[in-house]
Amino acid sequence: MNYDIIGDIHGHADPLKALLTKLGYRERAGAWRHPDRTAIFVGDFVDRGPGQLDVLRTVRTMIDSGSALAVMGNHEFNAIAWALPDPDKDGAFLRPRNAKNRHQHRAFLEQVGEDSAEHRAWTNWFLDLPLWIETPAFRVVHACWHVPSAAELLQQLKPGLKLDHDLVLLASRRGSAEYAAIETLLKGREVRLPPSVSFHDKDGHERHEVRIKWWASEARTYRDAAMGTGDAVIPDTPIADLDAVKAPDRLTFIGHYWLNADHGIGPLSPRVACVDYSVARGGPLVAYRFDGETEIDPTKFVAAYGEV
Repeated sequence: MNYDIIGDIHGHADPLKALLTKLGYRERAGAWRHPDRTAIFVGDFVDRGPGQLDVLRTVRTMIDSGSALAVMGNHEFNAIAWALPDPDKDGAFLRPRNAKNRHQHRAFLEQVGEDSAEHRAWTNWFLDLPLWIETPAFRVVHACWHVPSAAELLQQLKPGLKLDHDLVLLASRRGSAEYAAIETLLKGREVRLPPSVSFHDKDGHERHEVRIKWWASEARTYRDAAMGTGDAVIPDTPIADLDAVKAPDRLTFIGHYWLNADHGIGPLSPRVACVDYSVARGGPLVAYRFDGETEIDPTKFVAAYGEV
């Protein structure tokens, strides 16, 4: 079967419909369909954009009709945790309802109606999304494929690689193994810098850990592997654990990283493609058309910006 792997949408319905149209999908019998292809969404359907419910209904009807699959993004996980009460703290929720978190989640809450029946229905649906999709030829995961993190969760996941309320609770507890695993799969891999080495991020905070290009098996130093550090100077010190940067065993498709299309759209490595090019910041919505190849083909990315 041939697949179209589609990047983070963040409530932007017009680019989604424009991209589906460009890929050859058409609305038939209540869902967008293609005669011989299946879409796979990498998650992050919600937050930021003006068409939250339109996006969710489009994606869900595609999944229900068999014309699409999807994995969970960190924004869906956050939405679930926002909606679930914390059993250990009266009146609290698994994701704290503070000003920072509310600002990030505001578009979804306003459009769905916070704590409404529809809000609960959508967060329950998010729980039905698998954490990753795996076939002999390729894998789809929101941010990072990390074998130890997947193994940590595997025995606790429901059939279909899905979370339940108990696992969301464990994964919301900072410091737990489940928290670390979910953070890695849905937000990316971070490694600790050597003792006494640190850098200051864009907000001026001192950081002792750095997010890395986990797929960059050629990287040998923290500077080579680091990503998302802005103008910070990362030490050119050898990475202590070279397994932290390791090429995956098959093609792996991810989103999450807010790449800039002005720098070009293409593979991150021969086996890794990111399809998140910052649609919520005016970039394109991007897909990769998979047809059975064993290396990422730079000519098979498709981008759409707006109106159908």
